[in-house]
Amino acid sequence: MSDRLDELERRIDGLRAGVRRAMRAKDPATARGLRAELRAAERAWDALVTEDAAPGTAAGTDGAPAAVPGPRTGGRGRPRGGRLVTVREQVHQALTLLGAPAQPRLVAAVSEALLDGALRGAQLTSLRRDEERSFVSSPYGRPYYLCAALTDRLSPARGLLTVSTWPLERRVVGPLSPRVDFLTCAMAVARHLGADPVAALDPRALRLLARMARNIPGATDADLGPPDPDRVAGAAAHELAVHAGRDTRDRAELAGRATSQLDDRARLFGASTLITVARDTVAGDTVTTSGTAGGTATRGRR
Repeated sequence: MSDRLDELERRIDGLRAGVRRAMRAKDPATARGLRAELRAAERAWDALVTEDAAPGTAAGTDGAPAAVPGPRTGGRGRPRGGRLVTVREQVHQALTLLGAPAQPRLVAAVSEALLDGALRGAQLTSLRRDEERSFVSSPYGRPYYLCAALTDRLSPARGLLTVSTWPLERRVVGPLSPRVDFLTCAMAVARHLGADPVAALDPRALRLLARMARNIPGATDADLGPPDPDRVAGAAAHELAVHAGRDTRDRAELAGRATSQLDDRARLFGASTLITVARDTVAGDTVTTSGTAGGTATRGRR
């Protein structure tokens, strides 16, 4: 088995070098052929090292394994040599690659295009609530939690996922944060493609980068060709430099408020809305006011 693994690893290294040479020579046909051979060799390597692994089951958002990804071997979420990754882990991988709060739609697109994931929007709908329930029942029982970004009201930002291990300054969002986070994510995607020649030829990855590049001035030429990852990263970094200082100050102020005002759970999953909904009920000479804090106050009616 060891000899076979050594042989496959040498072949994989040779094929990767061949892909890089074909890309430098601008020979996409040869590159595609070599990539197909590379995927087959990687699948054979996975199968060899995991041949004794027990078969998994289909996915849930938490402990049940979901068929997914290892390193770009193709197959849109099917098991590779017995390697299974939960939906929760797929989301964590995508967010870690992006490095900034992101909408579920972007998380799913990155997982599919760059990590060979198979996420669906419905799988992410209740994920944050499941994570919060897990934290409440067993605080810090997991190495990380998928949690909400926090708004300027310190309430959970609608549809923005973050990772609990990130610094609080990265998990809060100020007025400029949506643009800053988009540019940060675009840079991460572009740099990932720039560092991975195999991924850079994947049509799904190129479509994702093209969609992001269209919203960044100077990231693309007038032609309709595939975007250059280095150019996209450079254009995103140029604009990011304009906004970063102000956004950093805003986020630091919000993080300070969150640290002083919120408990552990709320710092991860957000506080209840701070707007009090008043309901005046005439009962004799008193008016009862109820709010989100769950308490009631009684005042005299004049």
